Amino acid sequence: MIASTVRKPLFGVTLLVFSLFLLLFFFPPLPFYSDPSLTFNSSLLERHEIWSLRRLAEWRPCNWWLQPQIHVLPAQTNGYIRVDCYGGLNQMRRDLCDGVGVARLLNATLVLPKFEVAAYWNESSGFEDVFDVDFFIQQSKGFVNVVKELPTEIASKDPVRVDCSKRKGQFDYVETVLPSLLKHGYISITPAMSQRRDRYPLYAKAALCQACYSALRLTSTLEKKALELLQAIPKPFLSLHLRFEPDMVAYSQCEYAGLSPASSKAIEAARVDRKPWTGETARIWRNRGKCPLTPSETAFILKALAIPGNTTIYLAAGDGLMELEGLTSVYTNVVTKSSLLSGEDFTAMHGNTKAALDYYVSINSDSYMATYFGNMDKMVAAMRAFKGLYKTILLNRKAFALFTSQGLKGKELTEALWKVHRDDFIMGRGSALPDCFCEFNL
Repeated sequence: MIASTVRKPLFGVTLLVFSLFLLLFFFPPLPFYSDPSLTFNSSLLERHEIWSLRRLAEWRPCNWWLQPQIHVLPAQTNGYIRVDCYGGLNQMRRDLCDGVGVARLLNATLVLPKFEVAAYWNESSGFEDVFDVDFFIQQSKGFVNVVKELPTEIASKDPVRVDCSKRKGQFDYVETVLPSLLKHGYISITPAMSQRRDRYPLYAKAALCQACYSALRLTSTLEKKALELLQAIPKPFLSLHLRFEPDMVAYSQCEYAGLSPASSKAIEAARVDRKPWTGETARIWRNRGKCPLTPSETAFILKALAIPGNTTIYLAAGDGLMELEGLTSVYTNVVTKSSLLSGEDFTAMHGNTKAALDYYVSINSDSYMATYFGNMDKMVAAMRAFKGLYKTILLNRKAFALFTSQGLKGKELTEALWKVHRDDFIMGRGSALPDCFCEFNL
């Protein structure tokens, strides 16, 4: 009797276990945490490297300018335009691209652009020292006419300067510049940053896009040196455009606690009349993302994005970076063009040609990150999208400032930074893409 009583509970337990086994076999349980950015391992939640996330959208070149031109260039030109470019390499590149669009808009013939000598940028190289002139002219055919030399009757004249300053607000070239072009026949401009590209007909936009992404390549000598640099970098590697030079910090009018005496002195010397913001104004300015990330802040964000500490990082930057040990103490495999290249041909390079090396390496890197949102970052992000290279993130200074001002630190700050950069990456946000690109949902 006792044995029979014991068998019934044992049979029931066996039946229950067998039923549970079948249930688990045919209906496996859902993961306890469905966020694709996290995985369960040895009872710990470990974050995947951000590049492993599936993107939901991508920016690709729009078909309307990649297809053969349907608008034939007019037989008669309205005159000649020279684009005068100032600043660093990528600012001048941006001005040139805009100038090509303006020339097509006004049915003008483009004269080879003038790169202004700038002592501030340690610069003396011209357009032909950086870019392949013949290739530029060939690739521009059908989009805009480009000439190396002016006709005899105007070759001896200087162009009439037409002011396109951004202070003029929403600038309209047809209304303001075309009359001067028709009157003088040869003018020079620096495109206004506030120009209205939305008013451009498609053929003018197409000329701009073609110039920016298909018509500009480095001279053979410069490209050879850039390729030498690219091949010298251990693969795979992350190209990091880090901006924390004295002039950049001085220009931002931001203040930082805990800098070395040498860094503080260099910043103060660069300030001139740009005094740092104080009080509530300083807080608002920083929370708007106007302050450059320090190398240590950059290292913290890279760690939050699960970029391994042994990652090879190519530092795409000038020679004046401050507080660099804040990065190199965390990421030990940091290389620069100066550490990989030598010889007279490299030491003789100026600002633009050295910047061209960083640009070439960055658009061909396995991944690219930038701590600022300057002209180089915009151009590199767009060119990488043009080439189908989407491992690109512009680090979110505004989010970092807001989170730290709210008192977040450690694990909480890491999690918050991960989420905002994850959303930027999977949604295709954070890249500077002008009118030449269209969004494609994946």
